[in-house]
Amino acid sequence: MLLLLGLLSLFVFFCLLCGRKRRDGEPPLITGWIPFFGKALEFGQDAHKFLEKHKKKYGDVFTVHLAGKYMTFIMDPLLYPSIIKHGRQLDFQEFAGKVAPVTFGYPFVVPALQEQIHRSFKLLQGDNLSTLTESMMGNLMLVLRQDHLGERGGWRSGGMYDFCNTVMFEATFLTMFGRPAAGCRHSDVSALRDDFVRFDNMVPLLIAGIPVWLLGCTKAIRDKLIGYFLPHRMSCWSNTSEFIRMRSGLFEQYDALRDVDKAAHHFAILWASVGNTIPATFWAMYYLVSHPAALQRVRQEIHDVLRLDGVEFSSDTDLTLDREQLAKLVYLESAINESLRLSSASMNIRVAQEDFSLRLDAERSLGVRKGDFIALYPQSMHMDPDIYDQPQVTPMDRYIQDGRLKTDFYKDGRKLKNYLILFGSGSSMCPGRYFAVNEIKQFLCLLLLYFDLQLEEDQSQATQDLGRAGLGVMLPAADVRFRYKLHTVGPLTVGPHTVGPLTV
Repeated sequence: MLLLLGLLSLFVFFCLLCGRKRRDGEPPLITGWIPFFGKALEFGQDAHKFLEKHKKKYGDVFTVHLAGKYMTFIMDPLLYPSIIKHGRQLDFQEFAGKVAPVTFGYPFVVPALQEQIHRSFKLLQGDNLSTLTESMMGNLMLVLRQDHLGERGGWRSGGMYDFCNTVMFEATFLTMFGRPAAGCRHSDVSALRDDFVRFDNMVPLLIAGIPVWLLGCTKAIRDKLIGYFLPHRMSCWSNTSEFIRMRSGLFEQYDALRDVDKAAHHFAILWASVGNTIPATFWAMYYLVSHPAALQRVRQEIHDVLRLDGVEFSSDTDLTLDREQLAKLVYLESAINESLRLSSASMNIRVAQEDFSLRLDAERSLGVRKGDFIALYPQSMHMDPDIYDQPQVTPMDRYIQDGRLKTDFYKDGRKLKNYLILFGSGSSMCPGRYFAVNEIKQFLCLLLLYFDLQLEEDQSQATQDLGRAGLGVMLPAADVRFRYKLHTVGPLTVGPHTVGPLTV
């Protein structure tokens, strides 16, 4: 045993001796003493706390050794534009192109196919966004009407995250991938959703580079999920979105792709469609229900928009809210933005393509090595009291100014170009971000119009599961109990358009 400990100590000493050393012009280097892992364990426990601690010690720019990678964090949001606009020397696709195939089980994508896949994302925007939005509205009504709106009577109870997950997962699936050959709903969607959740719990480890064969039954679950999207199954579905139809046709042009590879690509799109949207929906719903005055203000806004368009709402008829109507719901959008400001913990990554000097501003440059990661961690900006007054408090109208969405936020007296980063930045921005916001709006509109909503008493405030920090919107550490019943439609009156804060 003593010999083993001695050899281990010698190995660690050798790794530290031969490890990376800081060069002139490079930012401070934080390595840790554990070979390969570096500071990964401490970072994973609470990324925001870790970064803020080192920001106080080393300043706005520093490099951290994390799981075999050297990651330079840019902590000053005034410097974000210098990173975002860099194209040739800092690349996002290299990171995504390596991580996604390993995570979702498809082969590395050849450049020609990658370019065509990139072009297909245009079908999530423009006129196609209107079609997707209309389809999502119909599918949300379908699920809610059959599962929740038919039951008259008193209060019903449930888990809020489970409610959001059940409704949003199925409605989004139907919108993107279509309906079964017989009937309107897939009979096995519950099993699909349960398997998806089990796989999703392992995604942080897969993205961190842990081999799938070390993660128990994760590979078997992934294979089962991929099998759901095999071409012979999908060919029987109807009302599939143009986006998925185009991708299916695209994959057929590449003989090297097996059916299971095509299916894995579709599975990756499912994860991209719901992996962050569902927790984002939960947090938006949670903060609104936690704040009755804000909920009432948003409910009034929805009725006002419908009234202006000559729509008379009735709980007995299906509601339609189009893309233009959703865009008018500025108080709702502010509430969603505020909930995402608190719950989003994404990390924007670029990979250095060569050794070079990165110009940060007129006075500062830093040395960057080929293969290093340059990272923005927007949560640090979202929780900065110099930018957001009382960042731990949630005024749901924080992003409203003179009845319009507020876009002027400042740091050190200078206006921020990037003050709220929820869907990536620059070339790495999520192409489905407009659809994601629309479907969250649609879900919340339907809830507020059709239901009365309350949190159950004697439970603590929702907290975040920090295990997904860096990947997007964080999950709740535990579900929240709530009550709901059919809303009695009547005249709505609210006082002055002010919404008080909620401390979180």
